[in-house]
Amino acid sequence: MIKVLVVDHHPIVRKGIVKLFESSPEIDVVGEADNGKELFNFIENHSVDIVISEIDLPQLNGITALRTLKKEHYDAKVIIYSSHPEEIYAVSTIKAGAAGYLHKTASTDILKEAILKVYRGGIYISNSLAQRLAFDENGSKSSKLYKKLSTREVEVLRLLSSGKKNKEIAKELEINEKTVSTYKARLLKKLNVTNLVDLINQARHLELG
Repeated sequence: MIKVLVVDHHPIVRKGIVKLFESSPEIDVVGEADNGKELFNFIENHSVDIVISEIDLPQLNGITALRTLKKEHYDAKVIIYSSHPEEIYAVSTIKAGAAGYLHKTASTDILKEAILKVYRGGIYISNSLAQRLAFDENGSKSSKLYKKLSTREVEVLRLLSSGKKNKEIAKELEINEKTVSTYKARLLKKLNVTNLVDLINQARHLELG
């Protein structure tokens, strides 16, 4: 049986995934976590094959948790399960160590497919995204802009667009405020804007806000 931990701040999402696999002969949801801290508390004491996690987690950012998890628990594979735009976040989270990215609009069959593929050692992204990455030379506006940004820059841009201050971003991403300021300066340059308002507007065009 594939042992799965579900990490999401919304109880209905967690319970839905538990219900989905309760009679599965292949997949066993062995636990649930509401936030990043609970994720680590659980995984320290239980055997887990796959972690299905949202990005926006209380107490510990999902991508920060992902990085820490990959450093400390190499056997646990992570599928990011999120409502954020796939073309912005899929490759970004995989670069950070995820084994797959699944949008929350995906069907239950796709969720099962992703779990099985990742468990067998594969990387899961949707077929539509794979085709866009391989064949779409022109790309959408958001994908063109995304290619300019590092994983950390995407994270910082998303948090800025949600109204968080440098100090709050530094705490959530576990970096110092000076580093946040450096990322902000890079974002201004890469996205060709001169102030925070225009930067946040750019984030909204990217559907990060």
